Amino acid sequence: MSTTVIPGRRRLLRPFRIGAAWRQPVAIVGIVIAVAWVLVAILAPLLAPYDPLAQNSVEQLGPPSRDHLFGTDELGRDVFSRVVYGARISLPLGVLLVVIASTVGGLLGAVAGYFRGLADGAVMRLADLVFAFPAIILAMVVTAALGRGLTNAVLALVIVAWPSYARVVRSLVLSVGDSEYVWASRLLGASARRALVREVLPNVVGPVLVLATLDVGNAILLLAGLSFLGLGAQPPQAEWGSMIATGTQYFQFWWMGTFPGLAIFTAVLAFNFIGDSLRDVFDPRTARESRERL
Repeated sequence: MSTTVIPGRRRLLRPFRIGAAWRQPVAIVGIVIAVAWVLVAILAPLLAPYDPLAQNSVEQLGPPSRDHLFGTDELGRDVFSRVVYGARISLPLGVLLVVIASTVGGLLGAVAGYFRGLADGAVMRLADLVFAFPAIILAMVVTAALGRGLTNAVLALVIVAWPSYARVVRSLVLSVGDSEYVWASRLLGASARRALVREVLPNVVGPVLVLATLDVGNAILLLAGLSFLGLGAQPPQAEWGSMIATGTQYFQFWWMGTFPGLAIFTAVLAFNFIGDSLRDVFDPRTARESRERL
C-alpha cells in the first residue's frame, strides 16, 4: 500500500523557531526588564500600596521597612509607590518622544535624500545647526524659553532628537534611491511620492527601528535630566528625575535617590539591550555571527 505525501505538510508541521539574536542572554534580559516595567506602569494602581501624593508627617524620612519597602521621603510619602507611578510618566513620554522625533526626522530625511538639491541643503543645514549644540544644553534652553513642564520638556527633546533620524534616513534613501527597482518603478509610471513611499521607505525601516529603540533609553535619561534640573516634572508629580533631585538634598537618606536611580538605570539598560538585539536581526553579518555562536 503506497503512502501519499502531501506537499507542504512537513513545512506546516515545522515548529516555530526564535531567531538566534533573540536567544542571546542580552536580548532575553532586555525583554524581561522592559516587559516588567510596562506591566508596572499599567498595573500601578494595583501594585502601589499607598497614594504617591499622600503625605504623612509621622513617617517622614523613614528607612526601608516592611510597611515601606523603599522608605519614605521628606514629606512622608511612600517612595515605592512614587517609583511605581513614575513609570507611568517616564516610559510613555520616552516612547512618545521617540515616535514623534523619528516621524519628523524620518520624513524630512526622506525628502532631503530623495529630492536632493534645495530640499537636501535646507534640511541638512538645519540639522547641522541643531548638532552644533550639546543635546542637554539645547534642551535646557528650549525648555526655559517655552516654560517649565513635561509637555514643553518633551517638545524640547523632540527638537534635539529629530536630526539624528534625518541624517540616517537621508543616507539610506540616497543609497536606495539609485537602485534599479526604484528606477524601474519610476519608468513604469509611478510618481515620485509613490516611489518614495512604496519602494524606498520600506527598505530603511530596519535601521530606523534600531535607532529608535536605542533612543528610548536616551529619551528617558534626558527627560529625567530635565526634571532633575527643575525644567520637567513639577512637584508634587512622581517622576524619577525629580525624585533624584529631591534625594540630593537629603543625601544622608540614601533610599530617596537610590531607588529612582535604579529605576532609570534598569529601564535604559533594557531598551539598549533590545536595540542591540534588533541590530543583530537587521544586520546579516551580526545575525550570522549570532547563529554561529549558538
